[in-house]
Amino acid sequence: MALKNLLLHIDDTKACAKRIDYAIELARLHDAHLSAVYCIGEYKLPGWADMPSNLEKEQKQREEKRAKAKLDEFAETAKRAGINYETRVARARVSDLPEVISIHGRYADLVILGQVDPNDPPAGGDRIVEHVVISCGRPVLVVPYVGAPERKGVPSVAQNIMVGWDAGREATRAVNDALPLLERANSVDVVSVNPKKVGKHGDEPGADIGLHLSRHSVKVNVQHLESRDIDPGDTLLSRVSDKGCDLLVIGGYAHSRLRDLVVGGVTETMLEHMTVPVLMSH
Repeated sequence: MALKNLLLHIDDTKACAKRIDYAIELARLHDAHLSAVYCIGEYKLPGWADMPSNLEKEQKQREEKRAKAKLDEFAETAKRAGINYETRVARARVSDLPEVISIHGRYADLVILGQVDPNDPPAGGDRIVEHVVISCGRPVLVVPYVGAPERKGVPSVAQNIMVGWDAGREATRAVNDALPLLERANSVDVVSVNPKKVGKHGDEPGADIGLHLSRHSVKVNVQHLESRDIDPGDTLLSRVSDKGCDLLVIGGYAHSRLRDLVVGGVTETMLEHMTVPVLMSH
């Protein structure tokens, strides 16, 4: 599968400009079409608090003007980069915005979202990424709110990739979904943290997925780490930093959402502390 049809979520957060730059560079490298969607969130007022029709009209006009400004900004940048693009506006209740993004994402090869900055949350709340990862059915690439690593002023897109491998269903999906990126990368490290050398990992953790990737001409290095005193997610992030990787590929929400929220998990660690873009599949 090639990456030829990408969806980018655009919002009013300060981090959105860096997300746009990353998505455009990804589209340029893969000669892909990039669709940008801006979601206008509506709040349902109680019946006794209905807004007068003239004020409601003015409110909608302001929202549409703001959406147009953000999408025009994207379009100008995309035009300069010479990529194929389109812009969309979606309107729904604020609580429904994550599902609206998921629906649009089902008609793309990859959905590009932004990590939620707790000091600058987007419309739709702080669980947008979680919802889309679980419900969209497509891989989701999350760009940190501090931006992606850069080389010569341009976002570094999947040149050195790390795969967090636990031999589970979600990680398998993520590796398959990331193949168009893995095949083009300069280097790929497959890392298993605290694997058991029996069962689903096989005799040697990571060896089988490494062989599979090598048959796709991926330049892969396989390793497993023992780190009993440190959270596996933090171990992966530390390794990403040590290796100078610019993308991490993992399965998203391999455990139940409730378990990850209560006791933590690799997905939650990444969504809170990511330092490079993370591609997740569920």
